[in-house]
This record gives sequence, C-alpha cells and structure tokens, in this order.
Amino acid sequence: MNRFEFTKIRVLETGHNSGSWNMALDEVLMNGVGDTPILKIYGWKPSCVSIGYFQSMNEEVNVEKCKQVGIDCVRRITGGGAVFHESELTYSFISRNYPQSIMQSYEMVCEMLILTLKKLGFDAKFSPLNDIIVGGRKVCGNAQTRKNGVMLQHGTMLLGVDVEKMFSLLKVPKEKISDKAIEDVKQRVFGIGKKFDLVANTLKDSASETFSADLSLENITQEEAAATEVLDLEKYASKEWNFKR
Repeated sequence: MNRFEFTKIRVLETGHNSGSWNMALDEVLMNGVGDTPILKIYGWKPSCVSIGYFQSMNEEVNVEKCKQVGIDCVRRITGGGAVFHESELTYSFISRNYPQSIMQSYEMVCEMLILTLKKLGFDAKFSPLNDIIVGGRKVCGNAQTRKNGVMLQHGTMLLGVDVEKMFSLLKVPKEKISDKAIEDVKQRVFGIGKKFDLVANTLKDSASETFSADLSLENITQEEAAATEVLDLEKYASKEWNFKR
C-alpha cells in the first residue's frame, strides 16, 4: 500500500499544446505548488521531440527533418533521453511531499500508472529505475527533477508506436536503422491502443485510489496562464535554451 496519502489532488487536463508551452507550464506549476499535489494530464500538438536536460539537440535530433514535417523540438528540465511524443498520454505529477529515495519516489508515482494499466486490462509492472513494462515491453517511461523541496515527475503512456517515424526524427546510428533493429525496438516497446480520454479518466480514478485522495478538477489560473506564456516565449521556445549544449 502506498504510504504517501494526500487529502486532495489538484487535477489539470490541459489538452494538446506545443512542446514549449507544455514544458513552461510544468515549471510554473512546480514553482507555485502548495501542499496539494498536482496531476497534469496532457498531449502534444504538433507532435514533438523532447530531449533530456543534459543532452545536445544537434547530436540527438534531426532538427532539419523535424522542421520539414512540422514537428516541435524542446529541451526538458528533467534528465533522460530523447523522446518522440505523438500517440500518447503524458502526465506530470508535482508534489512537496515525496520519498527522498529516488527509487521510492519513482515507485510512488508509478504505482498510480500501474493501477491505471491494470484497470485497462494490462498486467503492468515497475521496471527500475523509471520504466513500466507490460509483458516485458516498455509502455511508460518517466523522468524526474527536484528543486526547492518540490519533486516533478513526468512521463508518457504510449497509446501507439511508429518506430520508423521516430527513427527518422532522431539521430540514430546507421546500424540501428536496419530492418532487424527496427523489429527489435518493436519487440521492446508497446502501445496500449486505447483512446486518450479513456486513459485520462482511468488515470484520474487511479490517482484518487492510490493516494486515498479526493480529486479537485480545475483549470489553470489566469496567473499561471500568463506566467506560462512568458516562460514559453522567453525560455522553452528559445534557441538559447534548446541549443545550449
């Protein structure tokens, strides 16, 4: 049983937005969160490649190809690798109350995601440090950062997977783009094939159940919206941020 329980969780369903706006809102929420944790549920429009904080955009991403086909590129504030966001549900969980152990904090949040998948009919398991697998195949990857006593964890639940498209946008070594390598990736990742809204509703139920919490379904405030617009423009949409390594 999850030993971290909350009286209430603030739930924000922010729809499908640009990569830079999504990441700006994460930071705004992280800076402003109080005692009530926040669960944000969202998607990406247009599709987007995000890179980890410590990565180089030019080394990881075929930026020209992304421009040609209208796909966003953005740097996250969390670590980890490059991720292609298209057919997926993405969540962010932001809290001042969390286990100090990195492993335990991943487990705490992933418990809610595993319950979601179980409710949808999948035998999901936690795969340390930060993945969730179904039948040995990765269905959910997660990343985390901590700042000023606040933990932010965000991750993706794959609804579908287009490995060929993903490889065309990421700078993958030539030997990894062989038919065999593509087949190998298809054997290692798994899209659950469920509708976004169904997964979102199941995730909300699972969050309430996992943390014994009431849900407060809200919109972002005018102040949060205004701060996000500024941070989007000045940071996450800027070359200085995205190409700083």
